[in-house]
Amino acid sequence: MRDGGRMSGTDWGLLVLLSVLWGGSFFFSKVAVEGLPPLTIVLVRFSAASILLYVVLRGIGQEIPKAPVVSLAFAGMGFLNNLVPAGLIVWGQTMIPSGLASVLVATTPIFSILATRSIGVDEKLTTGKVFGMALGIAGTVVLFRSNGSDLSQPSATGIGACLGAAISYGFANALGSRFRRLGIAPAVGAFGQMTTTSIMALPLALAFDHPWQLTFPGATVLLAMSGLVVLSTALGYVIFFRILASAGATNISLVTLLIPVSAILLGSAVLGETLSNVQFAGMLLIGLGLVAIDGRAWGALRQSMASSDAA
Repeated sequence: MRDGGRMSGTDWGLLVLLSVLWGGSFFFSKVAVEGLPPLTIVLVRFSAASILLYVVLRGIGQEIPKAPVVSLAFAGMGFLNNLVPAGLIVWGQTMIPSGLASVLVATTPIFSILATRSIGVDEKLTTGKVFGMALGIAGTVVLFRSNGSDLSQPSATGIGACLGAAISYGFANALGSRFRRLGIAPAVGAFGQMTTTSIMALPLALAFDHPWQLTFPGATVLLAMSGLVVLSTALGYVIFFRILASAGATNISLVTLLIPVSAILLGSAVLGETLSNVQFAGMLLIGLGLVAIDGRAWGALRQSMASSDAA
């Protein structure tokens, strides 16, 4: 499938699942940062997840390519898709609410479009995609405002950190489109980028966090880190590369629009939180945006109108 094309039903299903897994990462990170510093969280998250995936890959007999061009691709994705954004988001969450962080990261599709244009990735940008992304981002803002959070004195540094993460994700999505051309399997791509992230994060964590001086975290932080490692990282990035291979950089970035929806629906289902009319309106905007981006409903309507005119 050509990058930027229409997604299949399987792609949409995986995108929703990924939004749940990555939506949970904001919660897990917010809990973990109460007991661990940001760079240590990044190091533990990606090193533990890479070990877990390595065991899985060895179990199924999957070879890991060692060509220099593949190693370079792993390093690029590890830096842009993991080290920079994960570090910035965790750091940003020490200064702003998780809800605001998820909304800021939801601007990723905009930066994905700019990135695909700037590095020459061939993705078709239609009016429907632009309109749909605008609706989706408007919906995420409505969802955040519905939480009643006080934005009168937001931290400019925290906001800048999360916007920096969105920019990094956008360029990572564009760069990741080239993984398919290298014939890298989704699980191998996830393992490779997480391993290089761990290598890059290690000296930073040692230099700035001094982890040997930290107090051993409590059970709550350990549980949050387990969810972050197994669900949001190991499983999440395998799904990420699977969608990226079949649907392209712009489409995979849509997951950031669904993450705030997933967080609110999880809160309703698990914590019994009540959904307001404003929240339903925000989710409706996002839903309409995704329909516009997908294009099938609009194409069917135009075909039906053309048939009616011909009759």
